[in-house]
Amino acid sequence: MTRHAIRLFALATCLLAAPAAMAQDTDIGENVMVELNTVKTGDNACALTFLVINGHAKPIEKAVYETVLFNAEGQVDRLTLFDFGTLPPGRPRVRQFSVPGLTCDNLSRVLINGAHACTAPELDDTACSTGLEVNSRTEIEVIG
Repeated sequence: MTRHAIRLFALATCLLAAPAAMAQDTDIGENVMVELNTVKTGDNACALTFLVINGHAKPIEKAVYETVLFNAEGQVDRLTLFDFGTLPPGRPRVRQFSVPGLTCDNLSRVLINGAHACTAPELDDTACSTGLEVNSRTEIEVIG
């Protein structure tokens, strides 16, 4: 097994164990929870890794959030759309977004500005936004 494959296996093992435990310990109700889990600068980009959990009893087929990134001075750096894709009920999912031209140390805050798109035929139209819970396990503040 290559070093890269070993790292991927170790990461997958941790991600499978930790989010499941977190999902059991966190009562998010019938809401969506978005957590900024890690950030990593590389190749002239900042990679933001999110843990997301759909607390509804039914699936969300597509969740796209308008996201505002603030620089170290607290000024808006950019608005972007993060497509979290399909969110099955009660199952943690990890999504990673690479933001070109941004270093993570120049990122101070992330604002989840609202749901740009939310496709959930069996749920209310506001399933992705009403009661949205946000948090961060990094030094970067997440608000919404």
